[in-house]
Amino acid sequence: MYDIVIIGAGVSGCMLAHKLARYQLKTAVIEAGCDVASGATRANSAIVHAGFDAESGTLKAKLNVDGCTELPKIAEQLDVPYKNNTSIVAAFSDEDVEKLRALYERGVKNGVKGLYIADRDEVHRLEPNLSDEVVAALVAPSAGIICPYELTIACAENAAINGCEFFFDRRVDRVVDNGDYVTVGAGDFELEARYVVNAAGVHSDELARLADPDYPISLRARRGEYMILDKSERSTCKATIFTVPGKEGKGILVSPTVDGNIIVGPNAHEVERDDTSTTAVGLDEISRAAKRMFPNINLRAVITSFAGVRPTPSDGEFHIEPSRTLPRMLNLVGIESPGLASSPAVADYAINVLREMGVSLNERESWYQYRRPDGHMPKLFRELSDIEKSELCKKDPAYGKIICRCETVTEGDILAAIHRPLGAKTIDMVKLRTRAGMGRCQGGFCLPRVAELLSRELDIPLDEITKRGGESKIVVSC
Repeated sequence: MYDIVIIGAGVSGCMLAHKLARYQLKTAVIEAGCDVASGATRANSAIVHAGFDAESGTLKAKLNVDGCTELPKIAEQLDVPYKNNTSIVAAFSDEDVEKLRALYERGVKNGVKGLYIADRDEVHRLEPNLSDEVVAALVAPSAGIICPYELTIACAENAAINGCEFFFDRRVDRVVDNGDYVTVGAGDFELEARYVVNAAGVHSDELARLADPDYPISLRARRGEYMILDKSERSTCKATIFTVPGKEGKGILVSPTVDGNIIVGPNAHEVERDDTSTTAVGLDEISRAAKRMFPNINLRAVITSFAGVRPTPSDGEFHIEPSRTLPRMLNLVGIESPGLASSPAVADYAINVLREMGVSLNERESWYQYRRPDGHMPKLFRELSDIEKSELCKKDPAYGKIICRCETVTEGDILAAIHRPLGAKTIDMVKLRTRAGMGRCQGGFCLPRVAELLSRELDIPLDEITKRGGESKIVVSC
């Protein structure tokens, strides 16, 4: 019997698991995918939004600003790449400037610190490569960028070393009220818990209806497509640059990533749930928007494209509230953008609601605050000084074998990723933990060697190694 079972291992679910780790609770996370961050969490803009976009007075606005404030501290504690790089909303016309003023006023009401509107000269001083057509901009110094899947992995690992159990490849299909406990079922697999939290992302409204068929909030699956540019283009911009937002979203952006690439996107089109395909039309759409902002941007440097599906609620608001029909179930529904930036505050808010629902929250006398029981995570090989690299290779020759040349990932890095808490079991799990395969060649050279290491370390036949679980096998037997 668990005290709390969390359904969904995206950033909301794993951040909640991380924050619950400090309490005397037996917790578990159940996830449909083969890894944490399998949904929208791994396929988004990686932006820590300042909080000027959400309507004033909404829960979304409050949690965005609070989360943006707290996230840098969590990133430092959990050894997650984060950079306070500022965001800029570019105006191309007098009409756009009026929209900027409205965003500014909303941001001030929401409590965003440091907001201001820059004139043409200052905008181009801040970002010299911006189009000459930009006449003004809203500048948000509190905004930042982060690695979203690394944040989620870090939260999950911290929860795991504090006793939280994770169950993957199990899509929940029933939530049964048994009076003083709840049964969560996925096929022939079941967990029993005193309380359950629904953090199922784009499927959270469907999950809510398992307990409450008349649940009133409906989600629209809104797909956003992206392109990633090679690190050779890192000088394109320093800040995150947005176009003026429209009714479908915050607008297309061009932004650096914490890893040194440039990201372009997203558009916003309603699709079927879980439709993460990219389209020629969609990529052309975001290309044209990027060219408008940065006429000289080198889109021939695109190394990959991807898409994510965000769970857009019918009323545009975050919903963190108990089920109307199952009093031991807490729903987190409609946690779309800025869900990443808001995640620490979403978790805090959820914990307060759980307390009101009857969960006893007594702090542990001691708990692990970091990624490892003995402290912070060791640096990856590429992050070390030359002297540190030399010393590490002497201690462990595996770090002297480069597997991914594009991102300088060693065999030692990959072995560590396989054997750490919630260790890698697929090609993509290695990729998200080390960046092996994320460089210019996109795994063209290193993928076979990564597969061999997984096979050797996990004692799994090579033809059973998958890219992302399921039937995504790398080697097909003839």
